[in-house]
Amino acid sequence: MPETAPWEYTLYIPNDPRAVTVARRTLRLILTMHGLIRLTDTAELLAAELVSNAVRHTKGPAALRVRWSAGVLRIGAWDADPGPPEPPGELSAMGEVEEGRGLALVKACADLWGWQPLARHGNRGKFVWCELAAA
Repeated sequence: MPETAPWEYTLYIPNDPRAVTVARRTLRLILTMHGLIRLTDTAELLAAELVSNAVRHTKGPAALRVRWSAGVLRIGAWDADPGPPEPPGELSAMGEVEEGRGLALVKACADLWGWQPLARHGNRGKFVWCELAAA
């Protein structure tokens, strides 16, 4: 049974493609320990897309933030590039393309998503997030 008290975790990651796997496995453990296993598969997909974008399209460090509050799971990735992400296209129109589907997947699978400029520890950047409701 999921907890009712809010909680939040932040995982700081280097600019390294292996960070995507570390973020996914860490997220799975967090959700399992908090009784949210039914959200794990979708949450892992969303986190992988957000972290992958942060690592692939920027040169600096990144962070994965996971927050549970009021029955909503918010997953977000911070990166050092303050520029906005490319707007997602329609997933159905993308066919079999190998790249550029990340935010389209996020838009299709999440209940809500967005981004905002953000400063963290003196570094400017952006925070791209999405939400999943428990119900």
